[in-house]
Amino acid sequence: MPLPDHASAAARTVIAAAAPDGRPSGIPAAPAASAPDGRFGGGQAPAVAAPPPDYLARLNSEQREAVETVDGPLLVLAGAGTGKTRVLTTRFAHILMMRRAFPNQVLAVTFTNKAAREMRERVAAILGHPAEGLWLGTFHALCARMLRRHAEYVGLTNSFTILDTDDQMRLLKQVMDAAGVDQKRWPAQGLMAIIQRWKDRGLTPARVTPQEDSDYANNRARSLYEAYQSRLKDLNTADFGDLLLHTTEILRTQPNVLAQYHRAFRYILVDEYQDTNTVQYLWLRLLAQEHKNICCVGDDDQSIYSWRGAEVENILRFEKDFPGARIVRLESNYRSTKPILAAAAGLIAKNEGRLGKTLRAGRNDADGERVKVVSLWDSEEEARMVGDAIEAAHREKFRLSEMAILVRAGFQTRAFEERLIVLGVPYKVVGGLKFYERAEIRDAMAYMRILHQPSDDLAFERIVNTPRRGIGDGALQQMHIVARDQSIPLAVAADKLAQTDAFRPKPRSALRELFEGFNRWRATMAKEGHVVAVATMLDECGYTEMWKQDKSAEAPGRLENLKELVRAIGEFETLAGFLDHVALVTENDEKSEADRVSLMTLHAAKGLEFDLVFLPGWEEGLFPHQRALDEGGTKSLEEERRLAYVGITRGRKRVVISHAANRRIYANWSAAIPSRFLDELPEDAVEREGSSSMQRQRMASAPSVFSNGPLTAARKPRVIEAGAWEVQERPARKDAMTVGTRVFHQKFGYGRVTRVDDDRLDVDFEKTGSKRVLDRFVERAQ
Repeated sequence: MPLPDHASAAARTVIAAAAPDGRPSGIPAAPAASAPDGRFGGGQAPAVAAPPPDYLARLNSEQREAVETVDGPLLVLAGAGTGKTRVLTTRFAHILMMRRAFPNQVLAVTFTNKAAREMRERVAAILGHPAEGLWLGTFHALCARMLRRHAEYVGLTNSFTILDTDDQMRLLKQVMDAAGVDQKRWPAQGLMAIIQRWKDRGLTPARVTPQEDSDYANNRARSLYEAYQSRLKDLNTADFGDLLLHTTEILRTQPNVLAQYHRAFRYILVDEYQDTNTVQYLWLRLLAQEHKNICCVGDDDQSIYSWRGAEVENILRFEKDFPGARIVRLESNYRSTKPILAAAAGLIAKNEGRLGKTLRAGRNDADGERVKVVSLWDSEEEARMVGDAIEAAHREKFRLSEMAILVRAGFQTRAFEERLIVLGVPYKVVGGLKFYERAEIRDAMAYMRILHQPSDDLAFERIVNTPRRGIGDGALQQMHIVARDQSIPLAVAADKLAQTDAFRPKPRSALRELFEGFNRWRATMAKEGHVVAVATMLDECGYTEMWKQDKSAEAPGRLENLKELVRAIGEFETLAGFLDHVALVTENDEKSEADRVSLMTLHAAKGLEFDLVFLPGWEEGLFPHQRALDEGGTKSLEEERRLAYVGITRGRKRVVISHAANRRIYANWSAAIPSRFLDELPEDAVEREGSSSMQRQRMASAPSVFSNGPLTAARKPRVIEAGAWEVQERPARKDAMTVGTRVFHQKFGYGRVTRVDDDRLDVDFEKTGSKRVLDRFVERAQ
């Protein structure tokens, strides 16, 4: 059973032979070898109730095979809606019923606390009584339990504390300060993302090779990681990544501890195996190498979390890791109709990196409607179509809570939210906030409120130190005192204080720069309109740059939301009109919780199911997402296809896929072409509406967003000016800027253009570093 290339020699030694030694406190010895009839050869057998006569009878033949294949490695490929949870919990109970192990000799791993609770309850229901002393929980919970027993091996005591995200970041910033790292140039979020990736891959600082290292902070990432880990140990603390990393390291390097757990656990059960990362995989491999009685349940076709570190290769190489492993495929789907399953199967068959299975309908009433593919002229028509279809389905007695709109990117929800509000249809955003409640949107809205009304104290207080300008609580308190004593707005008080020596030079300079910016942006709004003014403001104040520098998984989505916000402003004649609209939108009735349409991303929808599912925005660049294709190529394309498969298989009775020929970006319209996934759907499983041929003719006559030649993952759309939609065309500059042009900006000084994106320039300024600015605000310099 070969380990990955980066596994240590110590780990390989542990895999080869584990030295027998005592057992950890609180873990009983394993029972004696079982007799041919399956009972233990000696000792007291667990007291269990007689098995209910139907606990196996309720299973189909595939499920029963998975439950009764008790010994040796087993991979259960459980397709969507095939009864994965029932198989896992019944197998757990069956092991206990057959007296193969005591409850505390089965290690059961889940990904969520909710799944662990559900498994515990179902096992107790089958047994007829609660099972005591279970090793059942999430990876992190189980590893924390182990680490408490053996903390001394990694320089901790068993009373160590687990840091939350805020404390992690605070400690990392202290380490960076001590090392003299410029956190403006090298934000702490970026380093934390690098460290977390290393921990997800099971790499301690000593195991980070030059090939694994990062160029962060001039090649100092590994040394900063080492310093951070040292500080954690000094404080007797661990972060969440350490729970798995430390436990795996102990099992790798302490054969006596590994041997104890080999004797303790006779069976291992793993849920959602396709979502495991490298360190989780190593931890399981080390624990399973003795008895090899490991059962992993998962679906390679639903592996959609690579951005969180999940490795689909873990499930694909199961047979190689465990020679002689048995594979049971659960292919009877009890959720969806035959056409829905046929559409999903035809799509996912295009992926090469899969073990292969074909879902078939397990319901007697599974004929149903074909998947509907609707072609629309623009994104606004798409929102109207979905809203009308929801109302029509509700009249057909579909409950609102059984309908869902599943989008590829979070920014897409705004158009549907506003349409549902207009129609008076109750809705909820699952797994996230409503569009106008998101932190980045609230921040941007606060900037707009100050732009429109300088005396808005609440808005000013929100943005005065966002992004960070060195304005602490003490400075803010001084502003409040002056504002209250002189009965003036907070912003006016801050402006007055910035002209004195009341603040330190750094915050004083930052405040002056902010107020100069607001004056400039108001002039821009009077001259060029509110859309240009807001876009310029968010760029020049440093807010969008703050999210560009943020290396967290959420940052790209936040930037997309900001772009969508600027696009939404273009639908209103004035900024005041938009702000009034948002104020009314956020007052939407929140009292009725019972029956609501669900809006969520496709990632958040995994594990859920609905009678009616809408899948909008199936266009190249949006789905599959261009950023994913640019970063991961073919591998990411296959994950995007798996995401589409997950979306389709959420539907029980009806699935509606839609795409639009045009979407508006800022104040302009961008033409789009249908997603390649639409051509991969089998024709006998879909029904196309909206005159695709007419749409193709329209698109052929419209300016194309793609260059000539075959469609590839790397090609990107370009924004077009669509005069037919009454969007005023921006006149071209006579002295168009190109890469390498030396320019002058009144605020940032001299610099050189490094990138041109339509009317936006990336400029490396000599004194202030790289900035993105509009070309109209720079002049060609000599």
